[in-house]
Formats: sequence, C-alpha cells, structure tokens
Amino acid sequence: MESIKRKTGVSKLKIPILSLILFTILAILILTSTETNNTTPKITRKAAVAGTFYPASKTSLENTINTYYKNAKDSTPKEVHAIIAPHAGYTYSGQAAAFAYKNIQGKETILLLAPSHHIYFRGASIANVTHYKTPLGEIKLSEKTDSIREDLDKADLLYTEKDPHKKEHAIEVQLPFLQISITDFEIIPILIGSATDYTDIKRIADILKKYTDESTLIIASSDFTHYGPRYSYTPFTENKEENIKNLDYGALEYIEKKDPESFHNYIQKTGATICGSKPITILLEMIQENELKGKLTHYDTSGRITGDYTNSVSYISYIFYKDDTLNKEEQKYLTTLARNTLESYLKDKKTPEINKDVLSEKLTQKSGCFVTLTKDSQLRGCIGHIFPQKPLYQCVIDNSISAAVRDSRFSPTTYDELDDIHIEVSVLSAPQSLEFTSPDELLDKLTPLEDGVVISYGFHKSTYLPQVWEQLPDKVEFLTSLCKKGGAPGDCWKKENVKIETYQAQIFWE
Repeated sequence: MESIKRKTGVSKLKIPILSLILFTILAILILTSTETNNTTPKITRKAAVAGTFYPASKTSLENTINTYYKNAKDSTPKEVHAIIAPHAGYTYSGQAAAFAYKNIQGKETILLLAPSHHIYFRGASIANVTHYKTPLGEIKLSEKTDSIREDLDKADLLYTEKDPHKKEHAIEVQLPFLQISITDFEIIPILIGSATDYTDIKRIADILKKYTDESTLIIASSDFTHYGPRYSYTPFTENKEENIKNLDYGALEYIEKKDPESFHNYIQKTGATICGSKPITILLEMIQENELKGKLTHYDTSGRITGDYTNSVSYISYIFYKDDTLNKEEQKYLTTLARNTLESYLKDKKTPEINKDVLSEKLTQKSGCFVTLTKDSQLRGCIGHIFPQKPLYQCVIDNSISAAVRDSRFSPTTYDELDDIHIEVSVLSAPQSLEFTSPDELLDKLTPLEDGVVISYGFHKSTYLPQVWEQLPDKVEFLTSLCKKGGAPGDCWKKENVKIETYQAQIFWE
C-alpha cells in the first residue's frame, strides 16, 4: 500500500505540470492565430498601362526616364513641396513630366491626386490595396491612408460603389518617375470624381491638410487643354497654337497666385478641358496659405510634337517650392555687415559682434558666398567659398576680410580707400554635378548669366561666378578661360575625365 501511495503521489504532481505545458502551448497558438488574423493581407494593384503608356521592361523604363532627366535642365534647384505633372503616354508627356520630378528629394510620403477617366462619381476614391506595382517594383501605401479613408467616409466624401482604379492611368504613370528620383517613400493615391463640386473640394482639402508635413510631396496629375473634335472642344478654329497657349496660360495665372477659387471660376467660364482641374484646385486649397512660390518648368503640346493641331493636348510641368532667396531686408543686412566688417578690421583688426538671436533662419544657414570689391568700376578684390562651410553671416564676414587683404592679385585694401570701395555680395546655391556625354551637349546645357561653373580636371579646379558671363558671353571662350584660370589646358572642358558643376547666385550690392 505504501508503494502504491507513493506512485499515486508522483502521478498527482505530474498532472499539473503537463496541464501547465499544454495550457502554455495553447495560449501561444491562440496569440499567434490572433496576430495572423489581425495582419492586413497584401493586396497589390498591378500595372495597367505598362507597355502602352510607358515601357513594360524595367531596363527600358529606367533608361527612358533617365534620358528625360538628362534633357531636363533646370537651372534653379529648389526644395519642391508640390507639383503639377502631366499623365499622357511618355512619348508625348514624359519629357515634360521630367522637369517637375528631376529635383524631387527627401520626401517620405507622396500624396497623389488625380482625375478619374473611367468612372463618373462625386468625392474621392482610394483603392482597396496595400501596394501599387510598376516594372520598377512595388510601392507601399502610407499608414495614413486608412485614417484619411475614415475621415472622408465620415464627411460623406468617400466613393466606394465601383473600382475606378483598376484601369486608371493618371496615378500609375507618375510612379516610375518617383521610383527613379526617390529611394524610399510611401504613397497616398486618391482619385477625384468629376462630379465633385467646389464646396466638396474645399472639404477634401481640409481633411488632407491634416496629413501633410515637410516630408510630404503633393502631386496633382493633370493634362491641360484638350483641343479638337476628338475632345468635343473647339472654341476657336484660327491660330490654334497661339490660342491654346493663351488658354493654358490663363489658367496658369491663377495657379501662380495660388488662387483656387479664381482657378475654379476660370474653368467654369472658359470650359477649359483641363482634365485634372479638380485635383489642381484641391492642391491650391491646401497650399494657398503656405509661403511657397510657383514656377512653370516646362510647357508643351502634342500638336507641336506631331506637327498637327487638329487635335492637341497640352502638357504642363509646374512646381511649388520653398523660396530660399534673401529678401531686401536680409540683403541690406549682409551688405551693411560687409561694410562694417571692413571698417572694423582695416582700422582695428577686429570684427563686428553679432547678435545671432535676431538673425533670420536664412542668415544662419550654411551657404557659399563671394564678396566682390570694386574701386572706380575696377575689380579690387574677390574671394569666396563655393561650397557651404559656415553660416551665411559668417561667410560674409570672412570673405569681406579676405577680398580686402588676401586676394593675391591686388595689394591689400587700406582703411583710407573705403569711401571709394563698392561692395557686392553673391550668395550661392550648392553646386550640382552637370551630366553630359559630349562637349556639344555640355555647351547646350549651360545657361549664360544664370550658371556659375566649377571645372575640375585632375588636380586643377577653378570657378567663374554667373556674372563673369557679362565679360565672356561666348560659351567656348568662357570654358576655355576657366580651364586656364585653374592652370589646366584651355581645352580641358572637352576631356573625358573633366567634371563640371553648376550653381546659381543671388547677387546684390550696397
């Protein structure tokens, strides 16, 4: 009996342990199952117009867009926050679109607004997918998309009856440009129905504004005037090219002013067949209070491309960017600072004391700059930094002194000369590498009076500010002189291993 009791006791100890193990395993299975069920399944919107609107081959698509980018010379790179880009087949609108997309960088979320070409509806539609796919790969929808969908639904502005996305090209054709320009980003793709009125547009804009920040790029996908019997729009029959352009530029006037109501009224008044007018109006509503400047970067028409204006569609590339130029007060501050620096240094070897708390953000940002001194209209000294090294105000202080006493081409400036010295300040954008495949292409891409140029050839390096074009307006003469300035052969700009960088300058004086 004793033996039996001992065995029974051991058995009673094992049962709770086994139960605990089984319970733990069951709990893990339940949790795993719950996590799996809560994970949103991957749903991919496949490319619908690859092979028709743009190349279906990854290599061909990459080469096509990179060629467009090489041909898209924009002499004023800006911090772009919103764009209007066309959405026709790349043969017609691809080059125009490249002018909008070339300078895009540093954006994490892309808000894409586009018209619906296949289904007529009121409000906004967001595809019930998790990814969009092109020949260049998949793009994930932003986590913000679900919240936007909920807000639109609460406002009775979310369209869900049919799927207008399946065949739609207006969003899809924008994606490869983004995939080439930006390495890592997510999208919020929204179609706007043509039955959406102006009141709804304002409400949609108010909702979307809550989900944008400095890392967001807003895109309005739109072609402009669709002229001709094919589009049932022939408001004129003479001077078609000129009148189409006038019609498009009339709309651009209100886009430049960031005036959504006037733009909307212009469309209503003229009947202008701008297919993405509602996405554009939403964009303008979202940015009208921002301190963004607008710029037309390219304009073209299918009529020009084909040589036939019987039927023609216009393509506009437009950017809204943060203006990094200095205002008049900031310019005056820097020229006064340069003058005070020269007076203090040439008299007492001291520099002015700066209260950085009262300086604007632009004056404290690192920037390249040159200070140029002239006397009796003749150069007296010019020295600067091409690349950003120090805060702008400090750059002006340092180079004011250097231009006065360290330019080896001249004897040091004296305090007694100051009344006759004229001061000019050039604030530079960061140099950008210029891509070209031949000397002729290099010449074609340079813009006199706008481009400052840096030539690097072996150990030789030299630069000319944009204003030097006034003395050397011929491009060959300009580049030859610049090569020689750096101690290189005069034809160094034609060599295979030469590196060319360009920058722009904001120039002002006392």
